[in-house]
Amino acid sequence: MRYGLELPCGGDDVPADLLVELGVEAERAGWDGVFLEDYLEYYRGEDPSTSDPWLVLALVAGRTQKVTLGTTVTGLLARDPVGLARGAMTLQALSGGRVVLGVGAGDPGDRGAALNPLWDTTRARGPQVDERLDLLLGRLSGRVPVWVGGSTEAGAAARRAARADGVVPYKLADTGRWSDHTTEDVLRLREAVARHRREAGRADAPLDVAIGGRRRLSSVEAERAAVDAAARGGATWWLEFVHPGPAEEMLGAVRRGPVRATGRGPG
Repeated sequence: MRYGLELPCGGDDVPADLLVELGVEAERAGWDGVFLEDYLEYYRGEDPSTSDPWLVLALVAGRTQKVTLGTTVTGLLARDPVGLARGAMTLQALSGGRVVLGVGAGDPGDRGAALNPLWDTTRARGPQVDERLDLLLGRLSGRVPVWVGGSTEAGAAARRAARADGVVPYKLADTGRWSDHTTEDVLRLREAVARHRREAGRADAPLDVAIGGRRRLSSVEAERAAVDAAARGGATWWLEFVHPGPAEEMLGAVRRGPVRATGRGPG
């Protein structure tokens, strides 16, 4: 099991240089990965700033040596997939091969995307995501690992992850609610991806499963129980979200380091 931080790409009083500092501190504190949200206009705060995650990650890459860098997740409907692939490959070269690109349908509530829709608003979103994912994978195959985000309840994440290198799921289709994945949830997810991969002739391809994506629970014991549950199901990554807030609070959340699994599960 590896441990990653999910950082906001904006928020009140969350400037770009703070995000860079958080990414650098993450490696010092023993985190294995730094992943930024990717919004065109940040959704939380009174007058939130919004940073370009790729520029932030490029600066983090120049000041770190080991930590994995990526997004969780970039909305495919709000991006040109050819340009996205070019940016990911550039960061891959600059970082010495440490990039993972997380993609998904994107938040339909992203105000920036709504200002200038880059998808056909007369067609269903799902098929357009699939088309863009195919184009992206065609450009990045063997160059940059791609993780696919989405709801396990809705099922699309498992189907799309069969063509990619990993899955970074949330559980409930209603994104206004949250529920952690149980061991059984993770096992079912892996089985669903494996089924789709067999149908696609990719049964032997390795699969990353990145579970988590919320703020740390109120006690170390509760957090470790959630991490252990994911590990027993075969998760390969645990992701913890750092909520936007005062700089010292965010730095403190990074510097305390990950709560690690007990080692009783696979992964």
